[in-house]
Amino acid sequence: MDTITYYVFYYYILVNIITFILYLVDKLKAIKGKYRISEKTLIVLSIIGGSLGALLSMKIFRHKTRKSIFIITAYLMCLLHTAFILYVVLYLK
Repeated sequence: MDTITYYVFYYYILVNIITFILYLVDKLKAIKGKYRISEKTLIVLSIIGGSLGALLSMKIFRHKTRKSIFIITAYLMCLLHTAFILYVVLYLK
């Protein structure tokens, strides 16, 4: 793999870890009735590449699973970012 592939790989790892953790933090804050992370922030994280982290945290923590905007956004962005990663790996060698 070349440099661009490594950058893309590490970017996606980082943004998905951050997204996963922030969904967990939001879930814990919801349980405690404290100030929450905004829905806009969570959606933007999916859009910028954290959709896999969002989907995993939604499944594991059962958080934001009733709101269709989160589910639809996470799945669509996951497909889009998977296509982008495949493009980078296959065509930007």
